[in-house]
Amino acid sequence: MLEIGLAGETVALHASGAVFLPARRTVLVADAHFGKAVSFRRLGVPVPRGTTTETLGHLAALVADTGATRVVFLGDFLHSARSHAAGTLAAIAHWRAENTTLALTLIRGNHDARAGDPPASLGIDVVDEPLPLGPFALCHYPEPVAGAYVLAGHWHPCISVRGRAFERLRLPCFWFGDDTGALPDCAVGVLPAFGSFTGMHRIEPRAGDRIFPVAGNVVRAIPALPIA
Repeated sequence: MLEIGLAGETVALHASGAVFLPARRTVLVADAHFGKAVSFRRLGVPVPRGTTTETLGHLAALVADTGATRVVFLGDFLHSARSHAAGTLAAIAHWRAENTTLALTLIRGNHDARAGDPPASLGIDVVDEPLPLGPFALCHYPEPVAGAYVLAGHWHPCISVRGRAFERLRLPCFWFGDDTGALPDCAVGVLPAFGSFTGMHRIEPRAGDRIFPVAGNVVRAIPALPIA
């Protein structure tokens, strides 16, 4: 994990794409999209199997690495109504049964509106955005909230990097807008998608933004563009 300062707090960026708030023993996970693959298969699209199990494995490792007592999902927990497939929900229920003491909160996103809330038996507290937490407003949509630093998902951000042989590589990244007060309308941070079967959207950093791409199991910093 890479620790940084954000909105006056220390936060840790995990290579899974999650943010850990040590003072609150809380991890933030954006865009898990459980059941996306089964949704595609039911439409006749051949896609990989086992993506829900893989994402749950990453979630288990994240909780073990951080010692978190709470997970907040920043929207898009289930991909669609088809994600209520028996196999998908059984896998999630099995993970939940192994983590009964873990507090779970879901902030509804656009896919949740179509998929519906997860089964009540999973013990997930489901709320609408924004969810206040210290200096942060936890959201799905990366839009400013007055008086708070927004942490959100939705965009699945990535950045293109160029190698020495002039090849280009797209890497998922954390994208944090300036939090120094110089650009108050940019007080928004976006997490990469957590799910194993999700797309990515290339971003265009602005002056003062901080970008942290994830390559393998390492989170690195890219120098921020200077503010004019």
